[in-house]
Amino acid sequence: QVQLVESGGGLVQAGGSLRLSCAASGRAFHSYTMGWFRQAPGKEREFVAAISWSGRRTYYADSVKGRFTISRDNAKNTVALQMNTLKPEDTAVYYCAAAATQYIGSDSREYDSWGQGTQVTVSS
Repeated sequence: QVQLVESGGGLVQAGGSLRLSCAASGRAFHSYTMGWFRQAPGKEREFVAAISWSGRRTYYADSVKGRFTISRDNAKNTVALQMNTLKPEDTAVYYCAAAATQYIGSDSREYDSWGQGTQVTVSS
């Protein structure tokens, strides 16, 4: 497993942008699929985006496709989520997650390690 710490959340107006970052500890970071999930109050945790160990493959939820971009820097053990054109419905706690397998997808059960989350609030 790896230890994950998210940062970059905050309050932003609708139409604005935020960049979330996730710092990972562990020598095997480069071998993990990384993902972002979010959970809004009263709702279940939902998939946002994932990126393969090499960064060559990415996968997005339909709700964020074209607005969010996931990226990673294996040299720095970090993964980022650039969020543009934010909407009030993007308000949630955002979690970084790591999958030790080569799985790249939306099933949260495939992810072994989770961060503590960072709050994103989008005002209308």
